[in-house]
Amino acid sequence: MQPPDAPQAKRILKFQVIFGFGALVMASPFGVSVALSVLVGAGTCLLANALLAAWVFRDYRAQEPARLVLRFYGAETAKIALVLGLFAVAYATLDDIEIPVLLGAYFLVQVVPTLIAAQFGN
Repeated sequence: MQPPDAPQAKRILKFQVIFGFGALVMASPFGVSVALSVLVGAGTCLLANALLAAWVFRDYRAQEPARLVLRFYGAETAKIALVLGLFAVAYATLDDIEIPVLLGAYFLVQVVPTLIAAQFGN
């Protein structure tokens, strides 16, 4: 198995955008609160993953693997902080948010497009 690279990360982000938009379209007949919850969950996932990809793959040098590992840990910490912060803001400011739907949308946008991208390979 090859280590992930920037083009693969971009491909996964594209799949996540498409899947998130599809989830939003499928959720819209169920009401505003469900659609808003899907939007917040999918949007949080997309923003956090875009932050991680931008942080890890900026000025990438294969000759310095130790710095890349430290950069990845820092990016993952920032991603988790962003996700928790956005979820907290959504919970505090939106009255009719559906927490299970929000978390389900986050999980599906995180996992399903990654599995699809892994199936297609290069």
